[in-house]
Amino acid sequence: MQSLYDVAVAIGAFIVLIGLMVTVHEFGHFIVAKFFRVRVESFSLGFGPRLFGFKYGDTDYKVCLLPLGGYVAMTGESMPGENMKLEADSEEVIEANKQDPGALTSHPRWQRMLIGVAGPVANFILAFVLMLVYYNFINEVPKGVVKDTLVEWVVPNSPAAQAGIQPGDKILSFDNIQNPNWAQVDARVAVNPNSTVALTVNRGGQQQQLSLHLPAYTRKSDTDLTIAGMLAENYSGPIGVFEVNPNTPAERAGLHNGDEIEAVDGLQFHSVATLLSYMQANPGKQITLSIQRSGAPVSLPVQPAILPGDNRYTLGFKPAIPPFIQKPLPFAEAAAQSAVFWRENSSLIVDVLGRLFTHKVAVSQLSGPVGIARMAGQAAQMDGWLPKFGLAAAISLNLGILNLLPFPILDGGMILLLLIEGILRHDISLAVKERIYQAAFVVLVVFFSFIIFNDVTKLPIFTHFKP
Repeated sequence: MQSLYDVAVAIGAFIVLIGLMVTVHEFGHFIVAKFFRVRVESFSLGFGPRLFGFKYGDTDYKVCLLPLGGYVAMTGESMPGENMKLEADSEEVIEANKQDPGALTSHPRWQRMLIGVAGPVANFILAFVLMLVYYNFINEVPKGVVKDTLVEWVVPNSPAAQAGIQPGDKILSFDNIQNPNWAQVDARVAVNPNSTVALTVNRGGQQQQLSLHLPAYTRKSDTDLTIAGMLAENYSGPIGVFEVNPNTPAERAGLHNGDEIEAVDGLQFHSVATLLSYMQANPGKQITLSIQRSGAPVSLPVQPAILPGDNRYTLGFKPAIPPFIQKPLPFAEAAAQSAVFWRENSSLIVDVLGRLFTHKVAVSQLSGPVGIARMAGQAAQMDGWLPKFGLAAAISLNLGILNLLPFPILDGGMILLLLIEGILRHDISLAVKERIYQAAFVVLVVFFSFIIFNDVTKLPIFTHFKP
């Protein structure tokens, strides 16, 4: 039942998220087209048969059956792939549109380019506004948060251990980023598979220059810090026990709701992620928990086990969420933080695309609709607002940047063809343009089919069957 609930939440969150992203994107095209007096025939939320809507002026504002995006249909769009077209309009229709003052093709190329770029720009603005709202009105800050980039634990024989990284190290630089936070370190790990990155750590007041070789990703590996083998110290407090599950090692050992785990085998861990990683590094080993229970110390020996439906050693309790407090920032500071988020995430997306084209990042690492739905469902169920605002803003940036790629059918491809026509001082022939759009349409269909297949193979129902 829980898995069905997770699927339902993921689907609902995906529809809401993509609906918002695409609506804003298409509204960018729509508002600039209207400004230049281009006739907009329809503004559609969703694809397929029309469910309901209304017509105002020349435009049919409608909601369609398939809630997986939307589009703006303008008079004069006539190539395959534009507004779900599968083939180009006839030469007679295209020539007639050039004489129609309301048609897109009758307007100067610079106006058409502005209409094309307006969609991605709308997504960039949305990403900035989302984070501005978050920082200015919410800005959740965990109590007991550790601001320094401290290493809590290093997995034995991991890349981090081989690099000489030790628990307690403070990371001063990572892959040329000075004074990074853990989110930045995590992002640089994700875009450097099978690469060596330089880092500087502070250890006992002395700086150490180290080199960390990151392995290539496999379908079973995570694209995060765990693949490097270093765990972050994000909180200073103990691991709280919210609820002990029945028939688990935790219950058999006598762990109670409300207990606070201060140490594991004498090691001070502050997060469940570190505890889980420690148990996987010592499979089947009995561990000793140092507990605070109602102000009194308690020592509990526990035998971790692999529980039904899981593939890792665990204890079987739900951790208490570290308490958050809201500290909204003044408008100027919130805007500055939003700009930092915008800049860092945009540069990361561009970096990933560059590494993709240079074969330093595999296409299999990309996420499509199924992967985005999973992330949206997870963010929807997480406590706090940052996962929700952060994911929405990041996806909006992705949508904007990807649409600017100079590939036919995408906004960037349309702009590129208009630039070429401007240089040539005449339109590209209909036959050539139609072949370009048809080929691009096929390539996009094949590409997204591969991405969706890749997403599906990453689902837990399939990964559980992998050796």
